[in-house]
Amino acid sequence: MNRIALLPSGSVSHEALLYLLNGEPAELVHHKLISDVFMSTVEGRTDYSVIPIENTIEGSVSLHMDWLVNEVEIPMQAEWVYPSKQNLIGSRAEFERADGSIDFQRITKIYSHPVATAQCRQFLSRNVPGAELEPVGSTSEGVHIVKQNPGKGWAAIGTSLGAETHGLDILSPSITDHDNNYTRFVLVGSHSISIPRTSVYVKTSVLVTLPEDVPGALHQVLSAFAWRRLNLSRIESRPTKKKLGNYYFYIDVMESAESVLLTAAIGEIEALGCQVRVLGSYPGFAYNKQQSPAAT
Repeated sequence: MNRIALLPSGSVSHEALLYLLNGEPAELVHHKLISDVFMSTVEGRTDYSVIPIENTIEGSVSLHMDWLVNEVEIPMQAEWVYPSKQNLIGSRAEFERADGSIDFQRITKIYSHPVATAQCRQFLSRNVPGAELEPVGSTSEGVHIVKQNPGKGWAAIGTSLGAETHGLDILSPSITDHDNNYTRFVLVGSHSISIPRTSVYVKTSVLVTLPEDVPGALHQVLSAFAWRRLNLSRIESRPTKKKLGNYYFYIDVMESAESVLLTAAIGEIEALGCQVRVLGSYPGFAYNKQQSPAAT
């Protein structure tokens, strides 16, 4: 049985992993911090780690991307997309009016992960403009804090699984600003894994560092993919953290690393003097509402 590290029980990562596993047994090892999730697999205490790396509304989760690139060297083995449905969570008895509605003005502080909070800006400004927003390491941690501090007027933003896990109520469901709010997760580990779902694509993630003072280097890199008709689903620049103005380019290619075309493209890019690191070549899985955790 695989041991898989992830953020706390009841987090979006937890919900998303249950969806991916589709009933397949696994030993889940929860950690409070994403750095501990990474290191659990790096040090061999778990087989895989669940890492959220991109969100529809907020874009890249930069901290996690930087860890994946700069701090650890474990390849991506799978990716999947899962809807981030955030809810306002607390003790209903603490905020309920006589008519059964929720008095949001009684809420003094709201705990959640900064990315989740950012996904709910419109709801928060409209309903709880005076509440203090307190960042924590995960949505589940915020729900846990609220559970441990009854009667203080505190609430949390988190998942329905998080509310159920900690025995709290959903004060207001689906409070995200947009209905198409999805998060992309990757499963990282040293070995390939069998996923009990049908993949819909294969992707290879590469890291390209350009040679210094070579005009048009990025254009030449992109041309190596373009003339071979290799589809790039993502390209993003991030600082190498080694020198001011020095960047690497994170590129997702919708092709297997074993492809002759991609192998040739990487060879051409390296011939330009670029450094290329393959972060993983892996299957991708799309979300199917009919196969959500509740349905499985």
